[in-house]
Amino acid sequence: MDALTAFGLFAVSFTLVCYAMEARAAFWTLLFAIGCLLGSAYGFLQGAWPFGLVELAWFVVALRRWVGLRRVEGERRNPSLDTTLPPA
Repeated sequence: MDALTAFGLFAVSFTLVCYAMEARAAFWTLLFAIGCLLGSAYGFLQGAWPFGLVELAWFVVALRRWVGLRRVEGERRNPSLDTTLPPA
């Protein structure tokens, strides 16, 4: 197994583990995004640019999902940020 194949195996395995753990915490969604970015790099380095582009798109989707999750977590920690509560 050459170094590029080992990197690809690591990237997709890391992404799979992070995907499986995503429901536990927003941190895993960020790691999933990083895994997608690693998968994208692997795709481009391997010469499979369609795979690289799709993984890059998944990176953007996952990063946006992580930002949204962080916002929701922040609102849970600080109820004053929740605009759905009736005024005091």
